[in-house]
Amino acid sequence: MEIRPIKTEDDYKIVLQEIAGYFENEPEIGSTEGNRFEVLLTLVEVYETKQYPIDLPDPIEAIKFRMEQAGLTAKDLVPMIGKVNRVYEILNRKRSLTLPMICKLHEQLGIPAESLIRPTLNSELII
Repeated sequence: MEIRPIKTEDDYKIVLQEIAGYFENEPEIGSTEGNRFEVLLTLVEVYETKQYPIDLPDPIEAIKFRMEQAGLTAKDLVPMIGKVNRVYEILNRKRSLTLPMICKLHEQLGIPAESLIRPTLNSELII
């Protein structure tokens, strides 16, 4: 069972070809082939994370996405942000998120704090 690190795009393509067969006929967990499949998947994940990083979303886009997911309206954000007009100012990028708003949005809506603390496209974090 020779397994090497994925260092180049060619290595990556070779490993992808190899694991494609495992998806069609998945080996038994804990078997030699099952362990090989698991290790190859881990190598692919590490390579993809390094080579194709995904940026966190803009904070306002993260809030809007969560609102859409949960069927929330601007009124539903009042407990976390403040009056409805303040909610609209935030959503329209007229006002920045404050640290207390970020904490409440994270705690109550489960939006990752890492997404919320990033500066928006045209504003900065206010503490």
